[in-house]
Amino acid sequence: MLEHLPAWLGKAMSGWRAGVESIAVVRPELAPPAALSLSSPAFADMGRLPERFTADGEGVSPPLIWGDPPSGTAMLALLVEDADAPTPQPLVHAILWKLPPHAGDLPEGAIAADGAGTPEGGDVGRNSYLGEGWLPPDPPRGHGEHRYVFQLFALDSLVEIGGATPGRGALVEAMAGHVLAAGVLTGTYSREEEAPVGPVGAVAPA
Repeated sequence: MLEHLPAWLGKAMSGWRAGVESIAVVRPELAPPAALSLSSPAFADMGRLPERFTADGEGVSPPLIWGDPPSGTAMLALLVEDADAPTPQPLVHAILWKLPPHAGDLPEGAIAADGAGTPEGGDVGRNSYLGEGWLPPDPPRGHGEHRYVFQLFALDSLVEIGGATPGRGALVEAMAGHVLAAGVLTGTYSREEEAPVGPVGAVAPA
């Protein structure tokens, strides 16, 4: 959808960004007391996402690997947000919960509609385009580099999340006060430029 915006409009919106201060993992009620390792064999932290994982390619979700969560973990939950979306809140690119409470991985393309391919009973939630599964990154041309923040939460209980296909609000509410640890991995992507344009988290002057 956003890939169809003309470059001049993307550049005009370059100062409009949700900001990293709006992503879930920095919220006080989700602040993790410990760190959890999270990585991908497809890209480095703060490295560019390969095109195949975006709207310019096949649009499948990238592979992820994580380490052992702390003792007392009952389940893991994954939330992927675009911190640089030209919206008041970050765009949600994936929600996945009920992942088993131990070291594991997600293969490429595992975050799919109806949970197809997710391991050991993992359940997939609703992205910002109201679909179930992975929302491929599609930043506007001219808007600069976007940061796609993969956040993996270790929770101390099997929290119940309302609705058959819950969104970000339901997930954040359910996780509040239950986070034992969190891992963060950031992939970047842009169209037709290499560096961010305009201040993050601010509105460009008229």
